[in-house]
Amino acid sequence: MIPKITFLGLFGAFWGFWGVFSDNRLGSKSYKPKPTTNRRRSKQTLLLAMIQSLFILSPTGEVLIERHFRSTVTSRTVCDHFWTKASEGLNHHGGVSTASTAILGSNPFMLYDSVPPVMEVPDIAVEGDSNANNGGNINNNGSSSGGTIYLFSILRDGLSYLAACPPCIGNPNSGGQGLGISPLLITEFLHKIADTFVIYFGDPADESAVKDNFSTAYQLLEEMVDYGWPLTTEPNALTDLIRPPTVMAKIQQAMTGGSSTILSEALPTGTVSNMPWRKAGVTHPNNEIYIDIVEEIDAILSPSGSVISSDVSGSIQAQSNLSGVPDLILTFNDATLIDDCSFHPCVRYARFEKDKVVSFVPPDGPFELMRFRVRDGGGGGNNGGGRPHNNLPVGNMPIQVVPRISYGKFGGGGSGKEDDVAGRISLSVTARSISSLIYSASRKGPLVIEDVAVVIPFPKFVRTANLNATVGQIIYDEAGKIAKWVIGKLDEKTRPQLNGTMLLEDGSEEIMSPLSITDGEQPPLLVTWKILLASVSGLNISGLSVTGEHYKPYKGVRNITKSGTFQVRC
Repeated sequence: MIPKITFLGLFGAFWGFWGVFSDNRLGSKSYKPKPTTNRRRSKQTLLLAMIQSLFILSPTGEVLIERHFRSTVTSRTVCDHFWTKASEGLNHHGGVSTASTAILGSNPFMLYDSVPPVMEVPDIAVEGDSNANNGGNINNNGSSSGGTIYLFSILRDGLSYLAACPPCIGNPNSGGQGLGISPLLITEFLHKIADTFVIYFGDPADESAVKDNFSTAYQLLEEMVDYGWPLTTEPNALTDLIRPPTVMAKIQQAMTGGSSTILSEALPTGTVSNMPWRKAGVTHPNNEIYIDIVEEIDAILSPSGSVISSDVSGSIQAQSNLSGVPDLILTFNDATLIDDCSFHPCVRYARFEKDKVVSFVPPDGPFELMRFRVRDGGGGGNNGGGRPHNNLPVGNMPIQVVPRISYGKFGGGGSGKEDDVAGRISLSVTARSISSLIYSASRKGPLVIEDVAVVIPFPKFVRTANLNATVGQIIYDEAGKIAKWVIGKLDEKTRPQLNGTMLLEDGSEEIMSPLSITDGEQPPLLVTWKILLASVSGLNISGLSVTGEHYKPYKGVRNITKSGTFQVRC
């Protein structure tokens, strides 16, 4: 999927121009068209099925970035339809505050409960747009006939990235209309835009970062998209075209009133070679490459700590500081554990399919080499037939969170009144040395879990909460009804406890026990954590060879296991 993005823009533009040219020839006087022209029609409208407009919304639904890539201007009403649907999954205020965004970070589980990744919304043409016939249902006079448009969405760092794509007219498989492009291509491209913003603006690329770099954001979209098709997506090529913002550039902008974006007049060196992801003439005083095998556990746990469902996905993150044009070959100790792979464009996919080794010429700097799903090596089938591949189960988690939440009349509930309907919450977090993790041989000492934090979303009937913890810091957002308990490092000897009381809204007398709470009113807890030099599958790198250069680089490899969407039901 990823290798197609860089060259798909050129292919789409060529195909669209060829369709128009062939239609002009077929429309000559010497040719009498047949009644059914679905094939010719699909060629002409294939180009219309890509991105028509792109919107970036703030955590409150405000349009931060609006960019139209064709003559048709998509109305902002599509954003209103999206936000109406998204608000159903937000807190009862219909939005999320800035503090809630900082607490949640890039975790979308609370925000997008009710929003599908692809929505079909009404397409309302902007008044005065004479070129409205480039998307949606059209009439002969070029005006919209109230058709539909496909809206793709992702959530990153609190920002909603929306891509509006018109339907492909004349698709016989969908009753005359349908989406003429792979949905995963557009979704992956939206993630690529968000990743580029992180490279340019820092992590997280949130609302304030985008507002501080408006001109750079628009310049990046101008280079990354050509008439609705992804064009330049590699960071090395983009940084050659548009220099990342610096402090001196912002000072110059404040003094002169101009733009802080520095545009390069030279063509990036990678665009004229067969390796657009790597610059030419790269030199480093110390040649080294670092590789992290990161495994993420997505799991749902019961209040007692038992695993209800689990899934393990992995990625290989690399930091390359190698001079020249090195050619690397990476081998695994057990490649059968890897399934459903997606690679960086630098990887030779045919070589992996044949020999199960990763052969590539790396980009310069940090990059993601590949993503994969970890499967059960003993319970699944094989590529030659047999039972289908099974997900790798995780029986015992390295961390346990036990929540206790109750509602009733507890002698004042913290407000001094005896008849107040209140709630009580208690959380305990412990590290478990006996788990399903496999530790590296270089690991020494007891188990230490890093970056431990618990996000506690409160139901909409909770007015306020008073929380205190024995270890760590508590951040509470009064407007968003969200608390984050930051513990930090956790070992087997440390047993953090959180206790607190909740004051409920008026009219909540009927909520007297957890049994009276309907499904969805008590959201699950979200737990984040990370363990170094540990893995779930036991996947490791058995060899990393460098050819094409005469030096011997330093090579560092480590395993990291971390939480993905790790939920604990209350």
